[in-house]
Amino acid sequence: MSKRKSSTNYVFRNRPIDRGDKYCRFKKSGIKYIDYKNPDFLLKFVNEQGKILPRRITGTSLKYQRKVAQAVKRARHIAVLPFVTDQLK
Repeated sequence: MSKRKSSTNYVFRNRPIDRGDKYCRFKKSGIKYIDYKNPDFLLKFVNEQGKILPRRITGTSLKYQRKVAQAVKRARHIAVLPFVTDQLK
C-alpha cells in the first residue's frame, strides 16, 4: 500500500488596496509641538485598551511617532490618560 500525499493548492486572492494613502498628519498640518496636556488629541493615537497605536496604522512619520509616544507617556504620568483601561473610547 503506497502512501499518497494530498496536494493542497493554495489560492491567494488579489485584493485591491482600498485603504487610501497614509500620510503624516503632523507634516501635512505643519504641527511642530504635540501637547501632552490635550487628551482629546492624544486619544486618536491610542486604542481602546490604552495602548499606543503603531506607525503602520496611524501613518505618522518616525519623527512624530516618537513625539506622540513621549506625549502619551507624559500624559499617563500626570494622570491625563489612563495607563490601562477596559473601554476607553
